[in-house]
Amino acid sequence: MSNIYHQRRSELLEQLPNNSLVLIAGYQQKVRSKNIKYHFRQDNDFLYLTGFDEPDAIALLIKGDVNQYILFCRPKDPAQEVSFGARAGIEGAVEMHGANKAYSVAEFEHTLLPLLQGINTIYVSDELGRFSSQLISWANHQRHHCSFDTPKHFTSIKPLAELLHTKRVIKSNDELARIRSAVAASTFGHKAVMQACKPGVNERELSSLFDFTIAKHGCNDVAYPSIVAGGNNACCLHYEENCCELSDGQMLLIDAGGEFKHYAADITRSYPVNGRFTPEQKAIYQLVLNALDQAIEKVRPGAAWNTLYETCMQVMAEGLKELGLLEGTIEEIMASESYKRFTVHKTGHWLGMDVHDVGPYHDNEGHWRTLEADMVFTIEPGIYFPKDAIDIPEAYRGMGIRIEDDILVTETGFENLSVHVPRTIEEIEDCMGA
Repeated sequence: MSNIYHQRRSELLEQLPNNSLVLIAGYQQKVRSKNIKYHFRQDNDFLYLTGFDEPDAIALLIKGDVNQYILFCRPKDPAQEVSFGARAGIEGAVEMHGANKAYSVAEFEHTLLPLLQGINTIYVSDELGRFSSQLISWANHQRHHCSFDTPKHFTSIKPLAELLHTKRVIKSNDELARIRSAVAASTFGHKAVMQACKPGVNERELSSLFDFTIAKHGCNDVAYPSIVAGGNNACCLHYEENCCELSDGQMLLIDAGGEFKHYAADITRSYPVNGRFTPEQKAIYQLVLNALDQAIEKVRPGAAWNTLYETCMQVMAEGLKELGLLEGTIEEIMASESYKRFTVHKTGHWLGMDVHDVGPYHDNEGHWRTLEADMVFTIEPGIYFPKDAIDIPEAYRGMGIRIEDDILVTETGFENLSVHVPRTIEEIEDCMGA
């Protein structure tokens, strides 16, 4: 695996001018209560370039006559390691993680300042602002501390994200394998929840069942807090309480994905708590599924990103008009965007190390980005009727339906990675009946 990180660092440095320095700040561990800490999760840019998964680390990449990779980390500490686990230490940073040099993190600033001599540009990845108050001081250190008649060196500071996040949108074979594993585990999780769903079950039971099932299939964690939302709870897009008992006649919306070796799945399914769709539930579900499927059919290299959203909105607006839930001609509905009252959100995002993965949706001229092979993203149309929407028929109120699949762009079209999670009305009713 260290070869993958070495290759990524080398490819990044090739894009930079000589006399550049890249500073990548890893995350620090957070305290939950007193001496109890939250489970540590490394910064994804840091992990992408180093593979180093310990708290309180910093990496430097230097582009010069000889490129360098310098890693700052916690030194070995037998007493701490007995309580909190083994550390790579300074030696391990070199021997196991490929650093040219390694130092204790306590030596970072002392070591950094001499390295900045002759550096023209510092590229920074520091998502939590760990060093935001010091960067300008470091960049100006030479000219503030040299004699008045010494040539002054001016160093600029740029965000690394502009280069790195664009690159992260295109997935390698190793990354695709990890995403596939996350999706496969999540498929088992969704099927288990679907079969356990029934009136009287609490949302938290189903959330825990999903966690248990993906753990059996190799995931250490969920990729994001699971949304298990019965009835009107589904009209809150990021509902996380998962605390209500499910009732007969409700729809359940579950948006849940496992994380496999730092790569995410993100899948949503909606279905009746009692396993059988009412006519109104069936009508809205099929409408959302039609929108999803027609958008998926648009996926191919060269297609513009926004066509997926526009397709979903067109299909759902036409369907809502046919059901009598929107008024006016379809031209008037699209022009006024009156459909947004019920569709609420955009219909997809990049997927990878982050569930809402990094990367631009526009090119440098501001045009929508076109799809390329080995991009992975979600498509997730939804329709929501909150219970207080008293101007629509009661049978629709208190219902949110979203369907979300994980899509890979291939050389000739697409692959629906999450297609094996039951998604048609017949598949869902058969699965729940089983």
